[in-house]
Amino acid sequence: MQRKYGEPVEFVTREGQLVRITKEGLKPVGRAYGFFDCDASKAAIEAELPHLRHMAQTPNQLELSLTEGVGTLQVDSALRAIIQQSEYPPYRFALQARYEGATNRETADQLNSILNQAYQSPLYQKGEPFRGDIVYEENGDYLLYE
Repeated sequence: MQRKYGEPVEFVTREGQLVRITKEGLKPVGRAYGFFDCDASKAAIEAELPHLRHMAQTPNQLELSLTEGVGTLQVDSALRAIIQQSEYPPYRFALQARYEGATNRETADQLNSILNQAYQSPLYQKGEPFRGDIVYEENGDYLLYE
């Protein structure tokens, strides 16, 4: 796979931790995935993300990537199996979060704050139910955020 000039170099250690090469050395990169339904368009959600981040007071190092159609998400086979075995109909959106210098759980905490803010935003009608899950890896297993 080719990288674009200026993209950070990342790899997974033997212990399964994603790390990024920086000027200061190797830094862990936390990852978490938020799966949710929303009637708003992808463009509307992307336009609202900066406001959601501001309201949730997320750190600048938190990187977000929104995907419509969870089936197109590039994930490992273990997470793919979890997504496919979900007891619910497939979620419409996935929000991938990466957070340099954080654990996967800390990244999931940040993602949880953003999705909570999203539910309070114009993306959802008053009283509309929220359906979503956050998943992160810990010690080789994917866990549902609680």
